[in-house]
Amino acid sequence: MMHAQADPNARQQLAIAAVEAKTRKDLSWQQLADASGLSVAFTTAALLGQHPLPADAAKAVTELLGLDEDAALLLQTVPMRGSIPGGIPTDPTIYRFYEMLQVYGTTLKALVHEQFGDGIISAINFKLDVKKVADPEGGERAVITLDGKYLPTKPF
Repeated sequence: MMHAQADPNARQQLAIAAVEAKTRKDLSWQQLADASGLSVAFTTAALLGQHPLPADAAKAVTELLGLDEDAALLLQTVPMRGSIPGGIPTDPTIYRFYEMLQVYGTTLKALVHEQFGDGIISAINFKLDVKKVADPEGGERAVITLDGKYLPTKPF
C-alpha cells in the first residue's frame, strides 16, 4: 500500500542524511541510480525528498548508503513536494517552470555541481536528463533535457 508523508521535515532530514552518507562514502548520484535500477534524475530527486522509491530501490540505495530500515520505509512514502522556498510566480509560463523547479531544482543543482563543479547554467508528464558533453569549441557543455507534455491554450 502506498502511504503519504505529512511532515516535509521527515524527508528533509532523510535527504540530509542521504547526502551526508553519499559524501562520506564518496558515491555518485549515478552509482546510487545504478543500485536503484532507476534513472539518475528520478533517484536523485527521490533521495532529495521529491519522489517515493519502490521498495526494492529504497532497500538497495539505503544499503549502499548504510542507512537503516526506517530510512528505506520513509523513502517509499509519497513526500510533500517542493524544494525551493519563496513566492509563487503568477505568469503561467514562469509558474510551470517554477513548478518543475520546485520538484527538480535541488536535483538539477546536485547533478550539475557533481558533474561540473560549482557554478550555474543560465537559463506531470515529465522526463529529465542531465548530461556533460564536449564542446566543439573547447571545454564542456551541459545538456539539460526537460521533456514535458505540451498543453496549448485554447481560445474560448
